[in-house]
Amino acid sequence: MTEIAVRVGVAEDYDAISAVFGTAMMFEPSADDELGKRLFEPERALVATDGEHIVGTTKALTRDLSVPGAVVPAAHVTGVGVRATHRRRGVMSALIGRQLREIPEAIAVLWASEPGIYGRFGYGAAAWGTSYEVDLHRVGPPVVRTRPGELSELTVDEACKELPTLLRQLQERRPGVSGRSELEWQKHLEDKKDDRGGRTARQILVHRDETGAIDGYALWRGKMNWEPTGPAYDVRVEELVAPEPTAYKALWSYLLTLDLAATLGYGYAAVDEPVQQLVTTPTALNRRVSESLWLRVTDVARALEQRRYAAAVDLVIEVTDELIPANAGRYRLTADGTTAVCTPTDDPADLTIPVRELGAAYLGGRRLAEFAATGRVVEHTAGALDTATTAFSWPVQPASIEVF
Repeated sequence: MTEIAVRVGVAEDYDAISAVFGTAMMFEPSADDELGKRLFEPERALVATDGEHIVGTTKALTRDLSVPGAVVPAAHVTGVGVRATHRRRGVMSALIGRQLREIPEAIAVLWASEPGIYGRFGYGAAAWGTSYEVDLHRVGPPVVRTRPGELSELTVDEACKELPTLLRQLQERRPGVSGRSELEWQKHLEDKKDDRGGRTARQILVHRDETGAIDGYALWRGKMNWEPTGPAYDVRVEELVAPEPTAYKALWSYLLTLDLAATLGYGYAAVDEPVQQLVTTPTALNRRVSESLWLRVTDVARALEQRRYAAAVDLVIEVTDELIPANAGRYRLTADGTTAVCTPTDDPADLTIPVRELGAAYLGGRRLAEFAATGRVVEHTAGALDTATTAFSWPVQPASIEVF
């Protein structure tokens, strides 16, 4: 049996990496993926090799992420896969362990195809997403009257120029949202016929305010469907970004009242998604809540200084981390509403927080008190848990609006 080696990727590895990941996820990579190749960062990829063959992969994308009160660099981990012939040989552990110890960002994030895998590497489920399968015949949306011209459509080229500003505005309001470069926008809006799953071409719907400026957009597709009782078309919303209430209401009203449609699906709603307020029968949204974004803290002091806090805090936190020994230790976190300082200390700990639970609470959507109830977070100083739980929380629930 040959020894499995791990090395940094090179540009020529792109096809082999795509093949390994595609096989692991049981899909066939596109043979025509020029934008994917241009986005590939070989120096941020790791491959496991058995002789001359690549048998395992992981990649990190250079992107930013909104966190409470800030937008910061975050390694977006993707493309994790191991060939079935090489399972149970420590390949994934070697890849992910090295990746987490070497990435320059203070946090890493990913979407987990198998959530049970990533907790053992110190990732915590930091955002809960909501999927909707809306019964349009029951949901009863309100009538939102809009003047002619307020809603219109864009071409892909127009959207690549107009929409990035709105995504940035959403990042400034809601944690968990990933930013996109110009090339990433082109890839996001790419619309190959073979990728549509029998649906229509993507529609890029926008709302304009009274000055004509675009203040919200929705990406959606439709699919013809006829039942014995008549038309029952299906609407799939891929993305909806509208930081201002008027645009948000107008876009949802349009989508929830499309002629001939009977169902609407949306996979990236927040737990506190405002559309719940816009319908008369919220149960017709048919909500399903599950983990979306998993977060791993790779540099405790830097990560805790990068975000803001909902209340003043001055506590010593002891962090445990078996995978990254440099993370383990005690830190004094001092923060108010605008600044945060986190430094190593030898002072006694007020709280002990494993790195997994620290990642889960980092975006403000999960409460530290939740983990204290099972003994994962331990309070050493009376009142410290309540103080930290309040400080780490955030008024808006985190939400990731795309799988990367």
